[in-house]
Amino acid sequence: MNATKQIRENSSLPNGEGEGGASFTLKEKILYGLGSIVVLTGSFFLGRHIVRKGIANKEENKTLEENTPATWAKQVKMAFENDGWPGTDTEKLRKALREIPSKEEMNKVAKSYKKLYNSNLFNDMSDELQSTQYNEMLSIIASKPEKKGGKPVDSGKQYEEWAKRLKSAFDKTYGPFPGTDEDAVKAVFTEIPSQAAFLETAKAYWKLYNSNMLDDLKGELEAWEYLPYIKIIASKPKA
Repeated sequence: MNATKQIRENSSLPNGEGEGGASFTLKEKILYGLGSIVVLTGSFFLGRHIVRKGIANKEENKTLEENTPATWAKQVKMAFENDGWPGTDTEKLRKALREIPSKEEMNKVAKSYKKLYNSNLFNDMSDELQSTQYNEMLSIIASKPEKKGGKPVDSGKQYEEWAKRLKSAFDKTYGPFPGTDEDAVKAVFTEIPSQAAFLETAKAYWKLYNSNMLDDLKGELEAWEYLPYIKIIASKPKA
């Protein structure tokens, strides 16, 4: 018997003879290969899960601090979950987004959200909200300065974003029925700092939609609902 033949006969590899001299069949070779793939794949996914869990736990510890990207990311997630009730708590979501001081910080919030929940914040937001609500949230973000403590967004841009948020509130629907997101309207009216800024917002609204903002507001509300909003603006300084 030559050396090559002897090595093959004594080998325990799939293309040789196994222990006790029994050769591997084709079926056994396939099962052997598949088993190796399953083990390696399982190890990969288990390892990845452990790594992600560790990252999430580390990021979760940061949510105990105030005014951090991780804290805001968790507040956004809690708004989506709405304490187990159907739908999203848009008021809580709006509040969380308004507290984020800049677009730069918003980017950090999105990254923290990814670490915490292994999901894209904006994709989740679009899934959770109607298009009008989603547009409102984007307008809140768009009106922020680029950096924390940086130059505020141009006033003209701010007027446009308020106008867009009001239009989104007017366009809200409840199933097949038209409606108004009154909480969103109130949030904008509360944010507008003066009567002069309100008039500029109305001008921006006209340029964007070729429509009178106050007329649209009247059309969305009953008379007794309309007056309290006007009082909010009337109570503000003129300039």
